[in-house]
Amino acid sequence: MALVLKDRVRETTTTTGTGALTLAGASATFDTFASVMSTNDTTYYAIVHAGGADEWEVGLGTYSGTNTLTRTTVLSSSNSGSATNFSAGNKFVFITLPASVAAHLDPASGDHDLASIITLGNHDTDNLSEGSTNLYYTNARVDARIAANPSGDPAGTAVAMAIALG
Repeated sequence: MALVLKDRVRETTTTTGTGALTLAGASATFDTFASVMSTNDTTYYAIVHAGGADEWEVGLGTYSGTNTLTRTTVLSSSNSGSATNFSAGNKFVFITLPASVAAHLDPASGDHDLASIITLGNHDTDNLSEGSTNLYYTNARVDARIAANPSGDPAGTAVAMAIALG
C-alpha cells in the first residue's frame, strides 16, 4: 500500500449516493486510476458533479484494484465536510493534492508550513524541540538529516528539506 500522487489522472463515474465510486474510464487525454495505482493504494481525490449540480468532495480514497475508489476520509465537501450524497448524472473523479495537506512557503511573507511534512510519515522526534538545530525525518525511502541554515533563514531550510526528501 502506497500513497500515490500523479498528474492528469481523471475518470468519470455515474455513482450515486455516499458509497464507493465505480470508475468508468478516462478520456484520451487523461490516465486512469488503474494505470497508476495498485490494490490498496491510497490517493487524495476530488469529485465534482459534471451536470451543474453543486455537489463536490475532496478526500483520501483507497483503490480496490477493480476500478473502485473507496471514499476513506472526507476532507471537505459541499455537504459541510461530510460525504456528499451524489445525485444521478456524470461526475469527474481526479487525483489532487488538497491544500489542507500540502506543505508550502508563502513567498510574500516567507512563512512556511513544514508541520505537514513532519506529521505525514514515521519520524524520529528524538532531540527535536523548539530551537533545535537539527531536523530528522525517516521513513522507508528517506533517511535525511538537515542541519539548520547558519543564517537562520527558514526558506533555506525548507529548500534543503525539499531537496533531501525529493
